[in-house]
Amino acid sequence: MKVAIPSPLYSYTGGRSEVEGKGRTLSAVLDSLESQFPGIRFRMIDEIGRLRPHMRIFVDEVCTQDLDTKVTATTRIHIVAALSGG
Repeated sequence: MKVAIPSPLYSYTGGRSEVEGKGRTLSAVLDSLESQFPGIRFRMIDEIGRLRPHMRIFVDEVCTQDLDTKVTATTRIHIVAALSGG
């Protein structure tokens, strides 16, 4: 499935804004991204397995924080990173 990557994570994907993910759940897709792009999952998920506060993930245009969300090969996933700072 297609996974849209936000620009703050391009350093992990070699500048690619869209990558391929695999899995039956959102968590499995993030694991597949981690195997392709080491370190990327930690930028999205904290030490206790929750989505970091500045990250949003949309599964077929619906925002979710549930990493057990079911996905299929035709699911579109968009990862969004909020901007912060001053």
